[in-house]
Amino acid sequence: MYDARAEDARVLELAILGFLYEQPLHGYELKRRVAHLTGHVRPIADGTLYPAIKRLERAGWLGRRTEPGSRAAPRHTLTLTDDGCEELRRRLREADDVDISDENRWFTVLAFLRHLQAPAEQADVLRRRLTFLQEPSSFFYDYGSGGERPLGPEAFDDPFRRGVLTIARAASEAELSWLTTTLKDLGTR
Repeated sequence: MYDARAEDARVLELAILGFLYEQPLHGYELKRRVAHLTGHVRPIADGTLYPAIKRLERAGWLGRRTEPGSRAAPRHTLTLTDDGCEELRRRLREADDVDISDENRWFTVLAFLRHLQAPAEQADVLRRRLTFLQEPSSFFYDYGSGGERPLGPEAFDDPFRRGVLTIARAASEAELSWLTTTLKDLGTR
C-alpha cells in the first residue's frame, strides 16, 4: 500500500542529506533551501522538517554543533557525518521506481546526483529515468478494444486536457533530449 506521508518524508530526508552534503547549515537556512527545491509543490512546515532532522540525527547521519547567536539564542548548525554522506550516495544510487517516475521526487534526486562520484553510477540512474520516459504513457487512456491505449493531445476537443498533454509531451521531449546528451557526455551511452 502506498503511504504518501512516508514517501514525502523520504524525499524530504534526501533533500536534507543533499544540502548538508554541500555545507553545514542551521535549521532556518536548511528549511529555506528545501522550500526552494520542493516547497513550490509542498510547503515545508517546521512540524515536518524538524522531526526529519531528528530521525536523521538518531540514525547517525547528522551532527549538530551549537554556536552563539549574534542577537538571540544560540544557533544549532547541522553537519553531515561520514555515514550520512554514504547514506546520501546510497539513496541516490538506489533511487526506486517512485523516485524515478514521480516528477517532484525525480527533481530532488537529480538536484543531488552530482554527489555520486562515479559517472557510471550517475548514468545508471539516468538510464532508469530514460527507460521510464520511453514507455508510452498518458494521463488519459482509451480502455476500449480490450486494451489500454494512452491518448495524446490530439484525441481531445477539451482545450484543458489538450493543454495538460501538450505541456507534458513538450517536457518529456526536452528531458529525453537532455538525458541522451548527458549520457553521451558521461561516456556511458
